[in-house]
Amino acid sequence: FVTNALKAKEFYRRDVQYIVRNGKALIINELTGRVEPKRRWSDGIHQAVEAKEGLKIQADSVIVAQITYQSLFKLYPKLSGMTGTAKTEEKEFLKMFKMPVIEVPTNLPNIRVDLPIQAFATLRGKWQYVREEVESMFQLGRPVLVGTTSVESSEYLSDLLKSRNIPHNVLNARPKYAAREAEIIAQAGRKHAITISTNMAGRGTDIILGGNPKMLAKEIVEDNVLPFLSHDTPDVETEGESTSHKGLSKIKLGPSSLALLAKAAIMAKYVHKSESNEWSFQKAKSAVMESIEMSNTIGLEKLQERVAEVTEMYPLCDAIALAYATVLKDCEIHCFDEGAEVKTLGGLHVIGTSLHESRRIDNQLRGRAGRQGDPGSTRFMVSLQDEMFRKFNLDTEWAVRLISRITDGEDIAIESNAVVKQLLGLQINAEKYYFGIRKNLVEFDEVLEVQRKHIYSLRQVILSGDSESCSEQIFQYMQAVVDEIILGNVDPQKPPKTWDLAKLLDELASLGGNLLTETFKETQEEDLQSSLEQILRYGSVEVDNFVLPNMPVPPNSFRGIRKRTSSAMRWFAMCVDDTSKKGRYTNIVNLLRKYFGDFLIATYLEVLQESRHHDAYIRGIEREALLKTLDMLWKDHLVNMNKLSSAVISISLDSLITSFLSLTQIFFTFY
Repeated sequence: FVTNALKAKEFYRRDVQYIVRNGKALIINELTGRVEPKRRWSDGIHQAVEAKEGLKIQADSVIVAQITYQSLFKLYPKLSGMTGTAKTEEKEFLKMFKMPVIEVPTNLPNIRVDLPIQAFATLRGKWQYVREEVESMFQLGRPVLVGTTSVESSEYLSDLLKSRNIPHNVLNARPKYAAREAEIIAQAGRKHAITISTNMAGRGTDIILGGNPKMLAKEIVEDNVLPFLSHDTPDVETEGESTSHKGLSKIKLGPSSLALLAKAAIMAKYVHKSESNEWSFQKAKSAVMESIEMSNTIGLEKLQERVAEVTEMYPLCDAIALAYATVLKDCEIHCFDEGAEVKTLGGLHVIGTSLHESRRIDNQLRGRAGRQGDPGSTRFMVSLQDEMFRKFNLDTEWAVRLISRITDGEDIAIESNAVVKQLLGLQINAEKYYFGIRKNLVEFDEVLEVQRKHIYSLRQVILSGDSESCSEQIFQYMQAVVDEIILGNVDPQKPPKTWDLAKLLDELASLGGNLLTETFKETQEEDLQSSLEQILRYGSVEVDNFVLPNMPVPPNSFRGIRKRTSSAMRWFAMCVDDTSKKGRYTNIVNLLRKYFGDFLIATYLEVLQESRHHDAYIRGIEREALLKTLDMLWKDHLVNMNKLSSAVISISLDSLITSFLSLTQIFFTFY
């Protein structure tokens, strides 16, 4: 608890690793910058964070199944992938998946300009230069995308720009911004547009120079129709904060577009008044979206034909769809003209405010500029006080001293190749660290994979097998429980008089509730000892229908060829069992195992017969019990394996010894 509390206090920072929303601590994905509401940290970390924030502490999440991406991908007979940033991880793809990375030439020549990295001794100097570069680009009219690594840093830069009255949009994990992601990205390529975003990986759309006409037309229609269709105030948490249009050119709409928007607004007002129930904002927005989708499907000409058939009033959806289709034409013209103007200015300018823990993420940010042969430029500005250098405790003091000596203590950018080369080397070291973690995880999971296949194949047998196979599984597990008790109290290398038979009888009598208690309550240690000595004197016994001399006789439940065969198969398995210790008295031990195993199974069958339940009902209960027990034990095993993984990683040993130790522990824990 103390360790988790310290971790939550020092390593898990609000607005960096998580945000607080509606009384819950929600994890922020470090790669995409998005909130992942269904994820929770394990091992009590999430509860410690909740306690730190004064939130209601929720129960720890329980792992019922797990698999690494590497093991999941290996289930497929064929593997392939496509990404623009795999070249830096070429060795890992080859090592992990035996897959080479092949570069495909770009569709159009890449004319993007990647400017030299600028290094600063302090965070203050870096943010000052970022603000100045954004301001200079804004005055030129070039669109700017600033990539940050956390919610905290994106909002810090936003405050700096507000102090200079520079209009901009923010895109991070906060719901008021994330809900408007599509709208923000749609206008990120417009003239004078400034966009601050956390990691741009996985945003799923290109930044189009001049703007995205479809998204802009949708915004115009919503702004003109929604206020008349619903009087509800949109919830910022779900609908997002309004996108800023300050500093952007106004889209000129033609007379036809204005007239159709006005008619759609009148229709919306009419529908709102005629409805008995008030429309919620969400319902109104859904209606507008459906109309826009219809417009994209039908097309402008067919819409005009549908409307022409009606003289005065026509459905609201048709009015909205027609208005959208007409406005879209105006937006396409505007975006095309503005896009050409932005290209002459140099295209989108991307600013990275920190080196990420992987060159892939940096390349993903760079790749937002210069798409499909467009012009563009990128620049990274890094500080030696950045989170990455502090997180890995990387030695940057040499660079701080060098920069301070060059700049005479002032916050001035340095573009020295020597400094930049060293910083990129530190980034590669961070990549190697994470590669090592992934490699250890894969090695650890290789043993789990064998066990996982065994568990799921067994589960499939239980699910799809017939009633006889299900019952046979039950018998095998009963025999296994009996074997565990007997083998724990006897030694086949020593005579029976040295065995702990009293403890053995006590443990066996407690099996299955009261199933065997009544039968063996009068049986003493001496009785069992005498029985075993008689067998030793006789030398040979009849295995079929075997009963220990002077011991209780099992119920006569092994009538029928199937049950007798089942008993014989279990005896055969005992004889060839190579997992138990061998010795002079191995046969006596096996006879003891057979007697008590058959006794438990026969008693179980007798109880089922006396219950007079239908056979199908009993088999269904058996199947359900098997599945629940298997799932519960597998779940517990996964929890123990996760704890073992953490423990082994923390042991400071040679990597080969550590791997051997972990694999050995996994094997013996499972079996």
